[in-house]
Order: sequence, then structure tokens, then C-alpha cells
Amino acid sequence: MAELDLLSDLIAAARRAGADAADALHVESAAVSVAQRLGKPEKLEREESRDLGLRVFVGRRQAVVSTTDLGRAALDALVERAIAMARTVPEDPYCGLADAGEVARELPELDIADPVEPSAEQLTERAAAAEDAARAVPGVTNSEGGEASWSRSRVLLAASNGFTGSYGVTRHGVSASVLAGSGTEMERDYDFSSAIHAADLEDPVAVGRRAGERAVKRLNPRKAATMRAPVVYDPRVAGGMLGHLASAINGSGIARGTSFLKDRLGQSIFPKGVTVIDDPHRRRGLRSKPFDGEGVANRRRALIEDGVLTTWILDLRSARQLGLSSTGHASRGTGGPPGPSPTNLWLEPGPVTQAELIEDILEGLYVTELIGFGVNGITGDYSRGAAGFRIENGEIAHPVSEVTVAGNLIEMFRSVSAASDLTFRTGMDAPTLRIDGMTIAGR
Repeated sequence: MAELDLLSDLIAAARRAGADAADALHVESAAVSVAQRLGKPEKLEREESRDLGLRVFVGRRQAVVSTTDLGRAALDALVERAIAMARTVPEDPYCGLADAGEVARELPELDIADPVEPSAEQLTERAAAAEDAARAVPGVTNSEGGEASWSRSRVLLAASNGFTGSYGVTRHGVSASVLAGSGTEMERDYDFSSAIHAADLEDPVAVGRRAGERAVKRLNPRKAATMRAPVVYDPRVAGGMLGHLASAINGSGIARGTSFLKDRLGQSIFPKGVTVIDDPHRRRGLRSKPFDGEGVANRRRALIEDGVLTTWILDLRSARQLGLSSTGHASRGTGGPPGPSPTNLWLEPGPVTQAELIEDILEGLYVTELIGFGVNGITGDYSRGAAGFRIENGEIAHPVSEVTVAGNLIEMFRSVSAASDLTFRTGMDAPTLRIDGMTIAGR
């Protein structure tokens, strides 16, 4: 493969120039997106790029330099700049490549590349079908448009420790965003579908219809009363709880001591029965990859097992800081060093339906939208703007807006209960989640 030969030659040149070790990453991408608004084409864009990043180590110093120019003269200059930078930066005792026993040897087949690129006409049909279906919902009065997209990336990584690996990944998407009502009483909502293979993409008509129905349901919202009550998170926003968990157990924050969970490894932080999975090898998973950003072997892990926190999310550097081994979670681009990040992350479904999850709630809030990022990673304090529906006598009632939901993530995690309606839509997914005892601030 010509690109791997290019990376190998670049690493060899870096070693000759004085690097003790080096790795190189090449990413080649193409993307097409189309949009329709009010029945008329609005955009058709295609982007293509090739990026290369070289990371060199001189002793315990490292530097990363990237380029889009793959000509010989440019690559020679790239090596010179990288070596010069590495000789001037401070030492980092934790940097370095993976040891031989840590690198991935067998790369699984994950079926994450759709071999067929859709035509612009096919994408236009998807966008049109989504918007037309959304606008056809009674009560929808305006549109922000329907969109359809496709992208393909090819990733190649080589390192002086002997690792070489590559994979390709594709993504198809379709979405619609519309408004209902009129004047100052208008409400907006959206829906989307994303998949690795076109065959797994939801019907654009269904996506558009849901977008329209969501917008209409939000009409005539009321203010919520201030109270302490259960909050139920719709699956579309419930995955955000996993994002807060992933940030709190990220190895970089743990090594700095800046996470509210820094002393909780091996302890119960969720109720018994709650399990959170991270699986980079999920077939056709939206965040699947056969190896991590440092060429380290990765695998499925239960980050939370029966309520217990079992591991941190680690790359090589954070693992070395903590005296542990990498969990294969390094993620990187061509312009900077790796850092730990989750892959396909989900909370396993619970034993009850969504209706059963809320049937005993006399007063509460069903959240469909969250605004802002009011989370303190050091203390776990949580406060976010929200919109959704009031829960009355075990049923979802009228829409509400301009609400704030607040609590502390330590107590919130302890109170989580899950419904059975898990679907994989974003790569960070959860079923409907209920959290008792939260503060709801309204009128």
C-alpha cells in the first residue's frame, strides 16, 4: 500500500535525522452534503482532504507537526521542523510509543465501510423526502430544511515500534428541522438518522415525520413550577449522561486529580444492575475502530458493571501517570498528540418500558432538549437549561419550556433507572433514563 510505504519512509527519515522513535498518521477524507429548504435545493457541497501528521520523540521530548502537502520537499521540511521542535520543548516523562506487547496484532473485521458512494441525486432525494414529510405534518408552518450527507475516511497509522494498520469508515446521514405555529408562538424541533451503511439508515420519510410531530407537540408550552421531583430523560438526550461519565473517568483528568470520581474506582456509583459498555469492535458501530490512535489493541469493556466503576478511560500517557496499562482508548488527529476518548458507549437497557418507568410519578419533568453545558467536572455539580413535557399522574402531559434542571452527578448517578428502549443512534446511547430527587426550577 503506497500510503503505508510513505509513512514508513517518513519514520525512517525522522530516525536518521535524530529521532529516537516516531509515528505517522495519514487521513484521507471525502464528504458530500446536500440540503433542501421549502422544497427547493439550497446547497450541494463536496469536500476532499489528505492530511498527514508526524510525531517524533527525542529522549523524553515529543513534537507533532502536520501537513497537507505530501510532496518530497514538504515532507523533508516536515521532518526537520518536528526534530527541531522536539529538541526545544520540555521533557515529558510519560510520553512514548507502545511497547511490543501492547500493540494490536490481529485487526478485527468490523464492517464499517460501505463500498457504495451515493450519487448527488440519491442524497437530494433523501433530503427532499425528509423535509417534505416534515412539512406535511399538520401544524408545521416553516422549515429550516432537510439535509442528507455521506462521508468516507481512510486512516493509516505506522510507528517505529513495528506497528502498521489501516481502516476505512463511512457515514450516511439524513435530518430535517421544521417550525410549527406562528408569530411569537413558534416552536422548532428536528430529527435525524445516522448509519455506517446506507442499508441501516432510517427511512427519510419517517425521520421527517418525527421532526414535524415533535415540533407540533411543543406548541403552547407553559412554565414549570419550581419543585424537587423525578426527571426523565428522553433517549435523544439521555446519552449526555454517558458523556458526563466518560469525562469524569477520562484518564487525563484522573491523573491531574480534577475529577469528582477520582477516588471512586472499584466502588458502586450507579445502582445495582446498571451496566455501561464501551465497545470499539461493535459491527457497523458509529465509533468502531480496529485499533486505537496509538496502535494499541482495544476491546469491549464494561466501564460500569452492576453499578461498579471498573476502569478509567486511558491512553498510554495517562496510564503511565497512574501506574496502569492503556485501555486502548487513545484518540487523535494529525495535528496533535493522542488523548483518551470513549468509542461506542451505551447504557444497557432496563427491564421496564418507558410507560412503566414513569407510571408512579405524580409530578415530574420529561426532558427532550438540553441547553448549555453547566457541569462542574471537579465537584459534579450539574445545572442545565431544558425543555420537554410535564409528567402528571404517571403520564406525559403538556409541553414546558424555560426550565432549569439541577443536581449533583454523584447523587444523580446513584438514582439512575433505565427503560428498555435502547436504540443505537449516535455512538453514545442510552435508553429513557429516570433520575429521582432533582431540582426543577421554573416560575
